[in-house]
Amino acid sequence: MPHHNVHIGLENIVRDAIGEPGMADEVPGKQNGEAARTGNVTYGIDDVPAWYLCIFMALQHYLTMIGAIVAIPFILCPALCMRETDPDRSNIISTMIFVTGLVTWLQTTFGCRLPIVQGGTISFLVPTLAILGLPAWRCPPGDALDAMTEEQRRLVWTSRMCELSGAIAVAALFQLFLGYFGVIGSLLRWVTPLTIAPTVALVGLTLFEHAADAAAGQWGVAAGTFTLLTVFSQCMGGVKIPTLSWKRDRGCAVEWFPLFKLFPVLLTIVIMWCVCLALTLAGVLPPGHPARTDLKLVIIEDAPWFRVPYPGQWGAPTVSVAGVLGMLAGVLACTVESISYYPTTARMCAAPPPPLHAINRGLGTEGLGTMLAGLWGSGNGTNTFGENVGAIGVTKVGSRRVVQWAAGLMVLQGVVGKLGAVFIIIPQPIVGGLFCVMFGMISAFGLSALQYVDLNSSRNLYIIGFSLFFPLVLTRWMAAHSGVIQTGVEALDAVLQVLLSTSILVGGVLGCLLDNLIPGSAEERGLDAWAQEMSLEASGASQGGDTYDFPIGMGLCSRWSWTSYLPFMPTYEAGKFTALFKRKKDS
Repeated sequence: MPHHNVHIGLENIVRDAIGEPGMADEVPGKQNGEAARTGNVTYGIDDVPAWYLCIFMALQHYLTMIGAIVAIPFILCPALCMRETDPDRSNIISTMIFVTGLVTWLQTTFGCRLPIVQGGTISFLVPTLAILGLPAWRCPPGDALDAMTEEQRRLVWTSRMCELSGAIAVAALFQLFLGYFGVIGSLLRWVTPLTIAPTVALVGLTLFEHAADAAAGQWGVAAGTFTLLTVFSQCMGGVKIPTLSWKRDRGCAVEWFPLFKLFPVLLTIVIMWCVCLALTLAGVLPPGHPARTDLKLVIIEDAPWFRVPYPGQWGAPTVSVAGVLGMLAGVLACTVESISYYPTTARMCAAPPPPLHAINRGLGTEGLGTMLAGLWGSGNGTNTFGENVGAIGVTKVGSRRVVQWAAGLMVLQGVVGKLGAVFIIIPQPIVGGLFCVMFGMISAFGLSALQYVDLNSSRNLYIIGFSLFFPLVLTRWMAAHSGVIQTGVEALDAVLQVLLSTSILVGGVLGCLLDNLIPGSAEERGLDAWAQEMSLEASGASQGGDTYDFPIGMGLCSRWSWTSYLPFMPTYEAGKFTALFKRKKDS
């Protein structure tokens, strides 16, 4: 499911997942964790289900995230000047899935240790398109591309991919530093709901043209896609179908499975793909029509069976100031978004609130994952998948071990090239229909942060309106007047062009500045409610027990007193470093 679109009803899922305090039922496969756990969950965060159950539960997480990964190359690859039938498109998807598995394992094992999936995000597409919109990186005219040889075409898109890889990897160092060095604690006072709302909402609003272009291939197919998705996800979520299951105490039994609630996007894609196949076989769609199912079959034929992605596979990453500063906008948007996911996921798993050291470590690991994604040449970064957070609430399975198994499945799929190629041949109008829902839900998720502020305040309405509308005006004008900035320094011109063309950066900066400069009470700005929701207190370490501790090496960490000064260590004691510095200064 494309990134963010299970925010459809996410608040309801959160409420269902938290439930009333009570005791979890005894279920087969529990090997670790408390025998009885507070919260309405089948498997808590520290529980280890039987291996065969882990495989099926992990497959659920894999199927939930695969749609989000597939959606990104449909926008990225054309911007890189790649042909629709280029077999390397499937290799890019395989690389994204491989890195997703690798980073997810790192995050669940040594990062924040919450059962969250890390993977590609649309937040990085906005600065990516701004960078590739610079005169130096625009695609050659269509006739010129058609006249090129295969090697020349490959050089065109790989040079652009190397530029993105370097920009992503270097920009990720900011998030890595922000997390591991505990800077987030001092920055949160400036990151308010009126900063989050325009930053995240503009991710979806900026990409509406790509949804229109994809859907315009066949509006009937696109309309059928978002209609079915709406019916399945919003109207049939409570409909269950009978399925056979096996339980240790009862053997084979019939259970009612919430198919439409768990797999609305997959069902929609399969049904509309069959519709396109029928139209293709019946000859209704002319040759070359974007809705035909035989348009890109050559991609599967050309894709290798096995291919292991590796760093620098498209060439050595290149770095430019404009590219790095542009990608920082994507890094900031992902950081703000992930902060809100951590406490939500913990509540869903019936786990203690994540302490500050776990959040610091999670953000640092996310930055490390984004750097790896850049070096591997995925053309994207990493972020917490909202889809999988929602899946935990639906399935009542919050086991960390299940997500670790899912990470293994992702790594395996990332090296099987033909599996990645299958997703590339989805007809474009189907993707356009999904985009119409996905980009809208991203915008809605950003606007949901406004629930904390006083919407009767003219001050807040002014900030919201201006920080949403002006970035759209400025970035659209910048795209139409690419050479308008002429400072006399070419590098500076490129930097300003990218920054002013990145709507999420302009909107986020405006929202942050206006909210922190224009006078307003804490209640009016929603600061009290926001602080209570986040609950990012270092004291959570004592409540978390060993849930957020490292799986190995805790004995050494406890014996080494210096680890209590490091903001990402489980033994971290907030304020201890400041007190030590003050004592030395006084002496």
